[in-house]
Amino acid sequence: MNNTDRQAHWQNVYATKAEKEVSWFQENPAPSQDLVAAAGISTDAAIIDVGGGASRLVDSLIERGFRRVAMLDLSAKALEEARRRLGRRGDGVEWIVADVTTWKPSSMYDLWHDRAAFHFLTETNDRDAYVGCLKTAVRPGGHVIIATFAQDGPERCSGLPIVRYDPDELASTLGPAFELAESRRHDHMTPGGNMQRFQFSRFLRS
Repeated sequence: MNNTDRQAHWQNVYATKAEKEVSWFQENPAPSQDLVAAAGISTDAAIIDVGGGASRLVDSLIERGFRRVAMLDLSAKALEEARRRLGRRGDGVEWIVADVTTWKPSSMYDLWHDRAAFHFLTETNDRDAYVGCLKTAVRPGGHVIIATFAQDGPERCSGLPIVRYDPDELASTLGPAFELAESRRHDHMTPGGNMQRFQFSRFLRS
């Protein structure tokens, strides 16, 4: 799937489904919150949520006092939903409509978070582009949190194929610039009542 098709797909998803109708909806993004806390970063840290869509993580980060938060997603509609939900609380958030495989970061971040965007990259060139962006965007000593479907998780999501990972496979894909610090399993119950098995991994940027 090329960049244009990816953007059209996700724009359509968020235009035709309510926030709580998508399988990845979490009222409380606890696994992500826990790993952000484990990173031990200050509230002055720069954080980017890649593929964040209309996720509630940005709400949590703001509530916890983080002041330098960016949200990146292919879908302008998804970011509009998050922005509308936050109201004035979201005035300090940087909203970025972009495909991470072609995006050129203009600043560096202390923490990169991605819940279930990377696993949609089924082509080697797209994964390589993602890792290249990651190296540019995350400062040395920074943290990278990536969640994907686990090896015993679903093979597809939102009608699209995905790539399943265990933590070591994900570490190998990211390469030696990123050291695996910890990983956690998470069973996500979708709004439709289906169980999806995830792995969440946190890396340190060398």
